Amino acid sequence: MAPHLFLPLLLLSLFVLASASPSAPPDEGAYIGVNIGTDLSDMPHPTQVVALLKAQQIRHIRLYDADPGMLIALANSGIKVIITIPNDQLLGIGQSNSTAANWVKRNVIAHYPATTITAISVGSEVLTSLSNAAPVLVSAIKNVHSALLSANLERLIKVSTPLSTSLILDPFPPSQAFFNRSLNPVIVPLLSFLQSTNSYLMINVYPYYDYMQSNGVIPLDYALFKPIPPNKEAVDANTLVHYSNAFDAMVDATYFAMAFLNFTNIPVLVTESGWPSKGETNEPDATLDNANTYNSNLIRHVLNKTGTPKRPGIAVSTYIYELYNEDTKAGSLSEKSWGLFNANGDPVYILRLTNSGSILANDTTNQTYCTAREGADPKMLQAALDWACGPGKIDCSPIKQGEACYEPDNVIAHANYAFDTYYHQTGNNPEACNFNGVASVTTTDPSHGLCVFAGSRGSGKNGTSVNITAPSANSTSSGVGSDLYYSRGMWSILTVILNVVAFL
Repeated sequence: MAPHLFLPLLLLSLFVLASASPSAPPDEGAYIGVNIGTDLSDMPHPTQVVALLKAQQIRHIRLYDADPGMLIALANSGIKVIITIPNDQLLGIGQSNSTAANWVKRNVIAHYPATTITAISVGSEVLTSLSNAAPVLVSAIKNVHSALLSANLERLIKVSTPLSTSLILDPFPPSQAFFNRSLNPVIVPLLSFLQSTNSYLMINVYPYYDYMQSNGVIPLDYALFKPIPPNKEAVDANTLVHYSNAFDAMVDATYFAMAFLNFTNIPVLVTESGWPSKGETNEPDATLDNANTYNSNLIRHVLNKTGTPKRPGIAVSTYIYELYNEDTKAGSLSEKSWGLFNANGDPVYILRLTNSGSILANDTTNQTYCTAREGADPKMLQAALDWACGPGKIDCSPIKQGEACYEPDNVIAHANYAFDTYYHQTGNNPEACNFNGVASVTTTDPSHGLCVFAGSRGSGKNGTSVNITAPSANSTSSGVGSDLYYSRGMWSILTVILNVVAFL
């Protein structure tokens, strides 16, 4: 396990925010949780997983099983957990009260309250993935609830089952949405149970798939929570309500689908949502930047407690899919690439969590770095390097021949130094680490030998604070911060002139 795993990382106090007590209605506070899948070739030990959760201040998780090792490791951690009855166990639990009671005894009573189990997910997307279990789904839920009732835990631990949004037909406009009527014999008693037990409807919301399957009807910005002008927002013709993102539209479609069946007071808990950071050639929008954008915007949206247009101010707590990239998961590359972290605890990307652009990094000293993107075009790197050492007003003398950061003598290494110096001169503003797309923020220290980067020594050369007003990399300013543009060839002077305006 990488040593920095145990440092306060990436999400910091984000996940601590405003969760209600286990017995409180779920709409009293907004929180973000994470799902933890286990299809990894090098799955961390439960104690390592919990160490990462603690370091990240992640206070809500969902497991796809009730692994005893994880439940023991979670004891006395304060982390609230949803455990799951796997789909392949539903038939037995749905057909036998004693089987359900034994499951609860073994997986709940044996660990509670040291391990804070807040809910039991009875299966996952059963109605779309295991149709033969549909007839016993509600029976299984009721049998589990009866077992909790016998243990006096029914008010502390909710019971529900996650549904796929594919069960909701005609989802836009949301006011016309309804559940697939062929499933009403299951949906109606399910909703009746949730209402009578003050539980929530679990729903998995994936704007990524809605976007991919829309054939261009759904704009990418709408799927990613990016700001869009009012005239581009989707409008529900029946209610005249405007929707600025696909997530809210799908949650409201869920509310309307329940209302269509006369259930109007069941809260929604989003048990899965996210965006893949890699994809096959036919998935061009499964990228690091889009995954970062979606999850960062999702987190802000949930924690702002804005609710949805139909239920403004009603928190829709959400679990991000997922904690780790799952390299052994079946399916395409995108199926393996939904994680916030790699198995060793390194973040896949650094979430952008505030409107001011600050980034919560992998320790309390905010040690992040700005370096060249892997595979960046060398000519674009050279142009960006020339700009940083010229109009960018940074001191590039350490990368001159004979100086500490000259070796290795290549454009990537020199660009790394220039980019990182500029990034720290501008107060670690992520917008300063772009350079027309050839740079990105990382938590990996690029320092080597005697060449110590700004992120390692504090802001500025030799650990002193650099009090300059650095121009934007988009600026057309002709101000020069060094004696001469750093150059590897005569072509670079022309390149930087032609590309200064392009660094937007």
